Amino acid sequence: MGKTPILMLHGAMSNGRVFYSQSGRGLACFLARAGFVVYVLDTAGRGLSTPRISRGFGLGQGEVIREQLPLVQRAILEWHPDAAGVHWCGHSWGGVLMASCLARFADIRPSVSSLLTFGSKRRIKIKSLQKWLMVDLFWNRLAPGLAKGKGYLAADRLRLGMDNESRASLSQSIDWVRGPWIDHDDDFDYGVAARDVQWPPAWFIAGLGDKVLGNPADVQEMLTECGMQEAKFTLLARRNGFLHDYGHANMLTHIDAERDHFPQILDWYRAG
Repeated sequence: MGKTPILMLHGAMSNGRVFYSQSGRGLACFLARAGFVVYVLDTAGRGLSTPRISRGFGLGQGEVIREQLPLVQRAILEWHPDAAGVHWCGHSWGGVLMASCLARFADIRPSVSSLLTFGSKRRIKIKSLQKWLMVDLFWNRLAPGLAKGKGYLAADRLRLGMDNESRASLSQSIDWVRGPWIDHDDDFDYGVAARDVQWPPAWFIAGLGDKVLGNPADVQEMLTECGMQEAKFTLLARRNGFLHDYGHANMLTHIDAERDHFPQILDWYRAG
C-alpha cells in the first residue's frame, strides 16, 4: 500500500497557493518531493477555480463544509482505492471548515486519517489594539460595507489577502468568530456535535508571532471546544527550539520552514 494521500485547504481571503509555489516552495511541494500525493483545494471562486468570485456569487462557507469537502474526499478515495484514508491539512479558517465537516458527517470520519492545522481558531477572544484594528474595526465593520458596495470583498485588489471573499462567506465567518458555531443555512449546531466526535489523530500548530489571526491562546481554545483531549499542540517559537517566532502565513511560506518544522511534519505523516 502506498503513502496516504493528503488534502490541503486554505483559509479566508486566501487560496491554495499558501501551500505551494510554481518554483517548488511550500509544504505541498516539500511533501510531494518526499513521495506523498498532495491535493490542494481551491474552494469555489478562488485560486484556479472558476468562475471567480464576483458580484452575485452566492456560495459561502456552508457549501465548502457540506458539499465541496465531501465531494473532493470521495474523489480522492476513488483515485486511490488502496488508500486507508486521506490526511486533512488546513491553514487558518480552512482548519475550522475541515473540523466542521468532520463534526457534521460521521460517515466521512473513518476515511480521514488525520487532521493537521496551522493557525486555526474558531473564535478570536484575545484582546489587543492590533486585534481591534484588524478584526473589530476592519473585518467586522468596514469589510461588510466594502463587500456590499462591490458585491464581494476584493481582498486581492485591496492587497488584504491572496484572494477574494464572497459576501456570504464574509458574513458567516464574522458571526462564527464572535458567536456560536451554528450553520447559517440549516442551524446545524457544530459545537454540540463536536462534543461526541471521535476525532482522528490531530495536530494543531501555532506561531508565537501570530498575534491575532491564529493567536496561540485562541488555537488552544478551539482544541478545548472540539474536545480534542488527545490532540498534539506545537508552538513555533525560538524558545522552543525553532528558528523563528512564526506568524500567521509565514509558518507555511517562510524560506526556513523546509529546514525547521516541515521535517517534523514529514516524520508525523510517515509515522501515520
